[in-house]
Amino acid sequence: MKKYLSSTYFIDSDSEIVRQTANKIVKEAIDQKEKAIKLFYWTRDEIKYDAYNLSSSRRRYKASKIIQEEKGWCVQKAVLLAALARAVYIPARLHFADIRNHQTPDKLKEIIGTDVFLYHGYTDLYLHNKWVKVTPTFNKELCDKFGYRTVEFDGIHDATLPSITLSGEKYVEYLNDRGTNHELPLKEIHHAFFEYYPAKI
Repeated sequence: MKKYLSSTYFIDSDSEIVRQTANKIVKEAIDQKEKAIKLFYWTRDEIKYDAYNLSSSRRRYKASKIIQEEKGWCVQKAVLLAALARAVYIPARLHFADIRNHQTPDKLKEIIGTDVFLYHGYTDLYLHNKWVKVTPTFNKELCDKFGYRTVEFDGIHDATLPSITLSGEKYVEYLNDRGTNHELPLKEIHHAFFEYYPAKI
């Protein structure tokens, strides 16, 4: 469990801005469960989802940098939640899966040439002696705007992207589980992207 509490290059939970942010968020929390819930909702809503925030710069995937930029795509937000959790002694790791988003905006689909997203990132938190899947990807403002169902987290059950929208249309389909990592495998992700996406994002 030690590696899931340790600071890394990307999950820099020992950086001052990450520690200060985490401690401020959980200030009134009474236990680890409540801390995890507070960290999830802060990451979900205060860091705006930006699907066009892909970058080849390693620095922009550091949790400390993501806090400063106040935006990110799923992988960046997963990294940040993991760092915030580790900063308050909640074991955390990264989890990746390939998904199909049936509600992919036409602009984004045109750029990448598909509605399949490799290495969708989310966070696993170790709570109540088990790993819980937690997905802080889409902020509430974005969900309300497009009619998406927000992901809610009770500190006990998995919180993954829903399969249908509020209107009953198909939403997210999980295709392939790529497993977990204690650190962000950025080179591996970039290699898969360049191989798979015709637009070479």
